[in-house]
Amino acid sequence: MIRTIPLNKLMPSPRNVRRTTDEQADLQLKADIEARGLLQNLVVAPAKKPKGRFTVEAGGRRLRALASLAEEGKLVAEHEVCCLVIDSGPAAAQEAGLAENFQRLAMNPADECLAFQQLIEQGADIEGIARRFGLTVRFVEGRLRLASLAPVVFAALGAGEITLDVAKAYAATPDLERQAFVFEQVSRSYMAQHPDSIRRMMTQATVSASDRRAKFVGEEVYVAAGGRIERDLFSDEDGARWLDIALLERLATEKLDALAAETTASSGLAFVRPTLESWSGYEVTRGLQRVQLETPPLSEEESAEVAALEAETEDLIGQLEDEETAEEARDAAEARVREIGARIDAITDKPPVIPEELKPRIGTFMLLDETGQPRLDTSYYVEPSHEPEEPTEPTATDAGADAREAPVIVAEPPIKQASLSQTLADELAMQRRDILAVHVAADQGLALDLAIFLMIDREAGYSSEKTGSSLLALPPSDPVFGFKTPDAAATRARGQTAEALDRSWTAADTRAGRFDAFRALPDEARAAWLGHAVARTLEASLNLPGGRVCPFHDHLGRLLGINVAKWWRPTGANFFDRVAKSVTLSALEEVGGSAFAYGYSKAKKAELSETAERIFAGNIAPADVKKRALAWVPEPMRFAPLQDSAAPADHETPPWEDEKDSKSPGSAGIASASENERGGELTSPASGAAEGEVRAAPPSSRRRRGSGKKTGVMVPAGVLEEAA
Repeated sequence: MIRTIPLNKLMPSPRNVRRTTDEQADLQLKADIEARGLLQNLVVAPAKKPKGRFTVEAGGRRLRALASLAEEGKLVAEHEVCCLVIDSGPAAAQEAGLAENFQRLAMNPADECLAFQQLIEQGADIEGIARRFGLTVRFVEGRLRLASLAPVVFAALGAGEITLDVAKAYAATPDLERQAFVFEQVSRSYMAQHPDSIRRMMTQATVSASDRRAKFVGEEVYVAAGGRIERDLFSDEDGARWLDIALLERLATEKLDALAAETTASSGLAFVRPTLESWSGYEVTRGLQRVQLETPPLSEEESAEVAALEAETEDLIGQLEDEETAEEARDAAEARVREIGARIDAITDKPPVIPEELKPRIGTFMLLDETGQPRLDTSYYVEPSHEPEEPTEPTATDAGADAREAPVIVAEPPIKQASLSQTLADELAMQRRDILAVHVAADQGLALDLAIFLMIDREAGYSSEKTGSSLLALPPSDPVFGFKTPDAAATRARGQTAEALDRSWTAADTRAGRFDAFRALPDEARAAWLGHAVARTLEASLNLPGGRVCPFHDHLGRLLGINVAKWWRPTGANFFDRVAKSVTLSALEEVGGSAFAYGYSKAKKAELSETAERIFAGNIAPADVKKRALAWVPEPMRFAPLQDSAAPADHETPPWEDEKDSKSPGSAGIASASENERGGELTSPASGAAEGEVRAAPPSSRRRRGSGKKTGVMVPAGVLEEAA
């Protein structure tokens, strides 16, 4: 029986068969109901309690949309809703709801395109259509673009012969003749219509003989298969154009498919998927989850060879920058630099280490590089059916350890319980999680301990136990592989701080045991681990437009009153030997003026570098120049002041900055003596701090200890003095 029922008399049914929904689709439905009203009735059944109410057995999404419109004041609470009332018992009501959802047929994309096009022809505008249907303007424009496809392509979309993604690839260009031509080529070649291949064919009329696909297939095989080549008699061999792109794509795909199948069988991986691209983009990795694997470190011999090659490169760059270098020597130096670069890449670009137990569950892609050589991607992935447990990282005994991507251990798929459906089991798991979350949130002391512990537990080594949390504190990948600065003040300080950490808790065999042992540590020991965990997540950044800019790092540097000059001085090895002569002269001019810099303009690059190192170390220079030189650092190294930030509180003089060290840099600002006069010192924000200590905000005291005492983070005495 069809009848109208007030909206405030309707309520969701616990028997509704639809358990999951799509937020974006719900918003579209709401917009549609707001624009046109309810076009389809709800299916309801009388509720036992309370009397006079009805449960919605089919149409729960429509009910939520109506309720949301009522909450926004766009409908009254008593709005009359058209409903089909079923009064044949709970089983019949649930069956009716299932039938309504199960028998629904999604609209063909081609029909959507024509419908939107007809609305436009009737005078509607794109923005209005998007608003009334709850869609984005871009979505409507895309459907209209597809409506303008070549007739043969659009007919194939309507007949289901090509997918929506393939149709979008044909629409990469508006040339209808080109669309029809490519469609005919693909149809005659018996190749699978992959969106990437179609898109390439739409944007390329011919292919150069230097194309990676052409190099991979080979001219002999291509011509034997009926391929045509057009040659320019006035250009070299690479100037030849291959005309049959569809044939080339098919030959390349078939050859790469066979190689990928062989590699899958021989490697023991779960899959090796071929792609004619030179990298694995979103289109091919969609639906997969990235697996982080550890890259093997360089051996001592390899590290020594890389260091020697880098030193040779710096010498060659010096020759290239020297204006007096002969043209022949310059060409030879450029060629050698390219050779060295290729050799360094060959040494450092190592494939990741894959544990044997992981191989049957992970896979990768076979790519074509620019030279037409097939290679395996260095990134690995897991199928959606396998849930990665968590990334692990190498145990770091000092803070200066290489930040490398760590392996992800992939867990087995969840096992269905015999007495519970998977959906019910998942729902119960989520409710159990919420119960646990309520209690963790109520115990702030345990929550802080848990946060620190989850970030550092990998210090204890590999563990297959799940943490049940997404919280991680992994080191980022550094922009330069294998770069180490063992003699740098900051590196030594980080290492000493890491060595001073209390690692007694790592001895426990289980994660629960380690957590209990960690919680038993003193407050200052746990807080020191917090500082260690957070500090190692910081990414490399520069105060350089167009580079690795991070304004928030500038803000942190300002708050901490960092004086970069106290921790880093320019030398020949770390700066002057590696920049152009003009950069060194510009630095000299900045601290001493144009006349001072001009006095060194005639010096050779090597001599200038040696002299600049001594000047900026404060060894040779007039007193006024010396003061500015000791405070100077390159612009990218400076922590720029933030004009919108409140100025930091006045700090005490650093305890390690005393009069005994006459060669230590002064307390000028981060850039020069004339700027940032207050932001230059690394000091203790807590008055009365002992010498050699930096105090930071402590964690909350734990109630189980009954302690109201707050203690700070203690950095061991002598660590920060290294900077002096």
